[in-house]
Amino acid sequence: MSDPVSPFPFPIRTECPPGACACERERVMADPQADHRPLALTRQQEQKLIERIERVTSYEDLKHVQELVRKNLGAELRIAPGPNEVRTVRGIIVVLEDKPGLCKKARQSVPAAVRRCLSERPEIAYALLDAHDLFGSP
Repeated sequence: MSDPVSPFPFPIRTECPPGACACERERVMADPQADHRPLALTRQQEQKLIERIERVTSYEDLKHVQELVRKNLGAELRIAPGPNEVRTVRGIIVVLEDKPGLCKKARQSVPAAVRRCLSERPEIAYALLDAHDLFGSP
């Protein structure tokens, strides 16, 4: 049995079990006008992204990772203080935009990696809060 040839110039994520994900992978693959970048996030690429997030050392570095996600996946990684008082990292909203072709597992694991990073390096969380004027910068 031979593997079908992929119409994409890059490896794509394997199909999720039926009912486990609502990534609309088949619809994205069938539409030649669709943004195919989210399909490039294979399980191995997802692991590399998580490792990169865990190596973040500053707020500027975190913003750079956000830009890389935007450029390579076409999805927005939003990190912002929540609407209520921020007492812990859980008060910071971290969301990987729901984009057709982007697996549900990735939309959960990437924000979890960001939260772990912010927990391990509180100075990044403080810089994030300061960038959103929560410390009342003059």
